[in-house]
Order: sequence, then C-alpha cells, then structure tokens
Amino acid sequence: MYIFLCEDSIDGIFTGIYDAWASGYGHANIALTTCPPDNYTLFCEYIAIQTDYGKSQKVARTLLKRLGEETYTELCQAALAAEGRSGKKKATDKADAIYKTVRLALALKDGSKVLHYLGEPYVNRVFQLSRCAFNEAHHLLGFLRFQELENGLLFARIHPKNHVLPFLGEHFSDRLPQENFLIFDEPHKQAALHPKGKGFFLTDTHGLKEEMLNRFSPEELEYQRLWCGFFESIAVEARINPKLQNQNLPKRFQQDIVEFQKQLPNTP
Repeated sequence: MYIFLCEDSIDGIFTGIYDAWASGYGHANIALTTCPPDNYTLFCEYIAIQTDYGKSQKVARTLLKRLGEETYTELCQAALAAEGRSGKKKATDKADAIYKTVRLALALKDGSKVLHYLGEPYVNRVFQLSRCAFNEAHHLLGFLRFQELENGLLFARIHPKNHVLPFLGEHFSDRLPQENFLIFDEPHKQAALHPKGKGFFLTDTHGLKEEMLNRFSPEELEYQRLWCGFFESIAVEARINPKLQNQNLPKRFQQDIVEFQKQLPNTP
C-alpha cells in the first residue's frame, strides 16, 4: 500500500491526486492523507508530496471540465474543511475521501452527479465536509465585522474551525472593491489581504504585530460606542433570552463582535 502525505490545502490535495494518478501503482493500492500518522502501518510505503501549483491547476481544469462548476466547488469546500473526526470509529481521511470521490466521478457517465452517491462512505464524507465548510462561511458572511484602524485599513478578526478565508476574501473583494481590508484568521495564522482596486491574496501572519491591530481610528471608536449604546437601549429586560440568542448567534462568533465584548475601548 502506498500512502501519499499531502499538504492540508486545495493545492496540496490536488497535487496528491495528480501524483497518485501518475504513479502507476494502481488506484486500489493508493491512499491519500493530510495527517502524518502517529504510528506507521506495517508494509505501507509513505510518500511525501511537495505541493505543486502547476499540477494542482491541471487537476482543477480537468475537474471543472468533466464535473462542472458546482461539483468542483463542493470538492474545494471539502478540501478546506477541518479534518475533525467524530464518533468512536475513525472517519475516512479527508484527502483520501476526495481522491476516491474524484475517481468515481471520472468513471461515471455524468460525473457532476457523483455527490448523489451518498451510499458510498467516502462520497458521504466529502458531502459532510463540504456542508460544514459552506455553512461556517455562510455564517461568517453575516457575522463578520470590519473595524477601521488608524491607518484607514478595514480589519476583521475571525476564529473559524474551517479554512474559510478563500470564500470570505472572494465575497468581500466583490462587495468592497475600492477598500483596503484584511481578514485575520487567528486560529490558522493566515489572512486575506485586499489592496484597493485589486484582487485579494492569502498570506501567512506568524510575523504580524498584534498591537497594530488594536489601534482603531477615533471615528471607529466613536461608532463602536454609539452602536453599543443603541444595542443596550433597545434591549427589553423582560425578554432577554440568552439560550435563543446563542442559537441564532453561536458563542464562538460572539468574541469577534463588538457589542458582545464586556469592555469597550476608550477614546484616545
């Protein structure tokens, strides 16, 4: 058995699919993973895959042409989902589920219908991963809040479980084309940076100076106070229902929303 170790990204997994297909080892003898094992399996050969943008693009073009944009988007969403496992039984690895789903799709007469084959465990896994990433991105499109820094940059901090920055970057680049903005994914140490009038790009944030992200403009601080005052004034004490509020706005999103912060910033 040959196990290909891929980077946990769309390009990493697509590169793994390309190399697996080109290896000649036979599909039945290959598995993909994004998680290096704690204990290596006996009689398995582990092959580290170097992410190659050119190979990834070739796979992407083939999937778009053969499966259509909708199914291709679902596969990308699955690739961006967190690898989390549930239940006592170990779930199919994300990369391997995508690889097997692609194999099935290209073998079908109409590959765009591959995600209808939910009786296949690996297809069901891809479907669930895709829904998970899409749902979180959809929530954040409504919950994400930009704040103006003193240098005029619009800044938003998020704490997602999945790698949703590509969805958010594309969405807000289309909505705010003439704004300089940065969306900071703190758990994954990554940011979507959008220069005015250009497209967005993803960047690593391990060297980012955190103190710069807390320097808000005077106008921003004033609007925060006004908004929080409005938020408090319209509340009806007799109708306060934290349980319902947490259902509509999960707690993990509240830490990045100013009206849920216990202490407001002071005016400089």
